[in-house]
Amino acid sequence: MGRFLAIDHGNKRVGFAISDPLGIIAKPLKTITYKHIDDLCDQIKTIINEKEIICVVLGLPKGMKDNDTHQTKHVLEFAEILKTQINIPINMEDERLSSVSAEKALIQQGVKTGHNKGRIDETAAAIFLQQYLDRNRS
Repeated sequence: MGRFLAIDHGNKRVGFAISDPLGIIAKPLKTITYKHIDDLCDQIKTIINEKEIICVVLGLPKGMKDNDTHQTKHVLEFAEILKTQINIPINMEDERLSSVSAEKALIQQGVKTGHNKGRIDETAAAIFLQQYLDRNRS
């Protein structure tokens, strides 16, 4: 099989999570900050090559009433750019409440989240990647 890569795309930080080789379990990978979209795409391509990624799962932020937000449009624009940079499938996954769930999970583990927003981003990516994997398991 191959690994799945989840991307929680934000304006400053991007959280990444990865699946195991069988596509069963998701775990946080890392968070990066970026200044330019080309730099971000280069870093994503490196992860794809190093980790043998077969599919990207991009978190789609939606409003609580399933409406598009400013961030929804921003992520959809990013998806279009990423499609020109990589040649593996990109699937969108609803990421509503994943950051809230991630923060609660980290607090329960005793992790201070105030100055550690990156941990929230990568954990949120793991949450919506697990949701995607569970729903698409054969």
